[in-house]
Amino acid sequence: MCGIAGWVDFERDLTNDRAVAEAMTETMACRGPDDKGLWLDRHVALGHRRLAVIDIEGGRQPMSAEGLAVITYSGEVYNFQELRAELEAKGHTFRTRSDTEVVLRGYLEWGEDVVLRLNGMYAFALWDARRQQLLLVRDRLGIKPLFYYRLPNGVLFGSEPKAILANPLADRAVDADGLRETLTMVKTPEQAVFKGMNELRPGHLLRVRPEGVSVRRYWALEAREHTDDLPTTIRTVRELLEDIVSRQLVSDVPLCTLLSGGIDSSTITALARQHGQIRSFAVDFTGYAENFQPDEMRVDADGPFVRDLAEHVRSDHTDIMLDTAELTDPRLRETVLRGWDRPQLFGDMNSSLYMLFRAIRERSTVALSGESADEIFGGYSWFHNPLTVDSGTFPWLALFLREHTPYELLHPDLLAKLDIPGFTADSYRSALAEVPYLPGQDDRERRMREICYLHLTRFLPELLDRKDRMSMAVGLEVRVPFCDHRLVEYVFNTSWAMKTFDGREKSLLRAAVADLLPESVLRRVKSPYPATQDVGYEQALRDALGGLVRDGDAPIVPLLDTQAVERMLRSPVEKSTTMTRMALETMLSLNVWLTSYGVRLEV
Repeated sequence: MCGIAGWVDFERDLTNDRAVAEAMTETMACRGPDDKGLWLDRHVALGHRRLAVIDIEGGRQPMSAEGLAVITYSGEVYNFQELRAELEAKGHTFRTRSDTEVVLRGYLEWGEDVVLRLNGMYAFALWDARRQQLLLVRDRLGIKPLFYYRLPNGVLFGSEPKAILANPLADRAVDADGLRETLTMVKTPEQAVFKGMNELRPGHLLRVRPEGVSVRRYWALEAREHTDDLPTTIRTVRELLEDIVSRQLVSDVPLCTLLSGGIDSSTITALARQHGQIRSFAVDFTGYAENFQPDEMRVDADGPFVRDLAEHVRSDHTDIMLDTAELTDPRLRETVLRGWDRPQLFGDMNSSLYMLFRAIRERSTVALSGESADEIFGGYSWFHNPLTVDSGTFPWLALFLREHTPYELLHPDLLAKLDIPGFTADSYRSALAEVPYLPGQDDRERRMREICYLHLTRFLPELLDRKDRMSMAVGLEVRVPFCDHRLVEYVFNTSWAMKTFDGREKSLLRAAVADLLPESVLRRVKSPYPATQDVGYEQALRDALGGLVRDGDAPIVPLLDTQAVERMLRSPVEKSTTMTRMALETMLSLNVWLTSYGVRLEV
């Protein structure tokens, strides 16, 4: 996996700036605890922190090829063995067993079109000494992050904003657009919260040359006619999943699966088990199973379904029990925020995910997860609710923001300046303008194609970012088999009627893996990642925010509607909603961000 950082400036001798380049690289230590490296030339600095997964001894970076090109790379290319054989047939000689060297030598053979041959999750920077050009590349779905900051004569870049912010040339200002981005549940392509910073869009590459910066899109979802009948489609989905999981099991370090008892994670675990014994891990809260109450998001607890699947496939299973009390620790909130570099809306779910990954990292280095199956196959409840589908906005917002918003405690004057409803409406129109359509589709099929596209490009990126940041904060590599672009392309172009052919959500996936899973898991309705139901957790949030308001010196206080805060603090805890808790968590997280990051708001 790893973390990368770097700096290109065509008017500056960067060999004099080693200390700054090292500081940028060191911010990525959590992503790469096993090794570090820095390569300097007159106008370029490439830094690397390594999490050793493939070729433990030989895969050190930055990696050079005869002085022609140098790469700093994060991620995994799952078809690297086939590409290596092809390159060897063309005369290339390899010094290592790593996929990094395959990407590097693939560039020497095919140029930037090497990206068209890669299957995997990756973000890398490659310096071409012959052309005096830096190439920044991000994978098709945006599984691995990559940020950049334009300079008058070059760029700064890194796996996370903190790498860029470690350079004194980067400004820590956040304008209205950046603040809006932190308060909404829609991922804006290229927006990176900090003013002047961008996130390279999935499926894109960026060239940095003395004459300037240019961006190329090398992949996007396309509309293609789906001609396979239903049995063929189901069989193809199964064949793709089998190939994907088998490729993603390659590792020189301990590997496991994340198991929730839902169909997605259960499918990955069952397919992995076909290749040998597999370790699986599930998260639970102390007392959660005994005291579980259905709520607006979850109809049942994960535990019984996790046990059914683990017993069915006989995985080497471990439940990770979390103490709800630790979720209220302000030090944990700050740790999680530093993993993200920005405030969080889903505070306890992010904190518990960090705690889960921290516990797993003591036993394993690589984990396979079920992310993106809901976006691909249509698993969320709001895919199937006419009120949300036809709401005229992002469907998840139509569901989540019915009564409360995560920013409702902000001062009315600030909210008027931000105009978040207008911002969201603009984002929605921009997203719809990108949707690729097939001619001749009826209104229902066109609308559901839009819904699927919105999820894959505006909702999934946030989930992938969450998974990446919380896992890499503890040096755990998480692979996401459902994000294989071949599967995404294939299922995206199946009709909605086919995706729901049995009258349920995720019909194609359910049919493709029916023989692998116990009946209880196959029948189970989608249940999101668990959140604590301990009322003591929300009371702790209320006490913490109330204390900041009473103290009066916290940087968040001038931004708050103190009357709205007081009304919320007086309302019964037992009658609160998920969004009420999100509002509290957002304000507390925002305060930590303003305090610890030295953010200068320009709103």
